[in-house]
Amino acid sequence: MTREWTTKSFKSGNSMALRVPAAVGIAPGEEWRLVEDGDGYRLEKVDRPKRKFNIDKVWGIGRDSGMQLIKPEDRVFEHRPLLWDDPDWLERNGLTE
Repeated sequence: MTREWTTKSFKSGNSMALRVPAAVGIAPGEEWRLVEDGDGYRLEKVDRPKRKFNIDKVWGIGRDSGMQLIKPEDRVFEHRPLLWDDPDWLERNGLTE
């Protein structure tokens, strides 16, 4: 069983475009190839390869550089005074209750 649709071409910027009816089932963002076939044209869907993330490239960056993970005792920070810890600063800026 062959399905058939009629559509019109129109100018879109410097290109010619075809409005495809929703009943055809083409999702937005799909890539298609237009092939000249004898006295007509044929549309072919372009299959994009699925993108893969290679975690080895991320984990392997520092492997041979001698880098090491930070030790827990090196993650301790010394306390430093902050402006909002100073009651005089809070009062000068109208932030007290």
